[in-house]
Amino acid sequence: MSVEHLISFNIALLVALVSPGPAMLVVLQTSLSAGRRAGISTGCGLGLMAATWTMLALLGLEVIFKIFPWFYTTARFIGGIYLVYIAWKMWMGSRDEIKIKTEVVRRSFRQGIMINMLNPKSVLFAAAVLVVVFPNGITPFEGAIIALNQLAVETLFYALLTMAMSARAVKTRYLDAKIYIDRTASFVLASLGLRILIKE
Repeated sequence: MSVEHLISFNIALLVALVSPGPAMLVVLQTSLSAGRRAGISTGCGLGLMAATWTMLALLGLEVIFKIFPWFYTTARFIGGIYLVYIAWKMWMGSRDEIKIKTEVVRRSFRQGIMINMLNPKSVLFAAAVLVVVFPNGITPFEGAIIALNQLAVETLFYALLTMAMSARAVKTRYLDAKIYIDRTASFVLASLGLRILIKE
């Protein structure tokens, strides 16, 4: 493995991160509604689970999904249901007053982990990128470097995104339109969840 391989992996990773999806949507909504600490906490959870999926992909977990397709189907179903649940909570809380508490920050971290844990496509994406970018015969040490690199890139990306979205001007505009933004976000999340559930 060379530095060029790692750079190519990071480029593919950044392209995936900036693509609209459940992870980015939840980080944006959490940053706006619960503040910078909660947004960064969500991003840390997302990054940790994504890096774990990559490590598992390096260990060959994608083979298990191919051998036991029902396992992938089950994970996909649970993930879709979870996204719909998060969307429902966003919708129901769209009129609530914002109150930032310590437990919100802790819950945000767990939510970040759960969103990527219940998204088996994360491991399939990681496996596909790993096969294309890296040479055969990756050692456990190199695998650890790849996973830690992903954790660092994702955490930094979500932290920067959170800081941008929690700026005072952005926050003020969010508060003025909270109910509309939260309900739009919940609709998009629910749509993503339902798409996962009905897609073959």
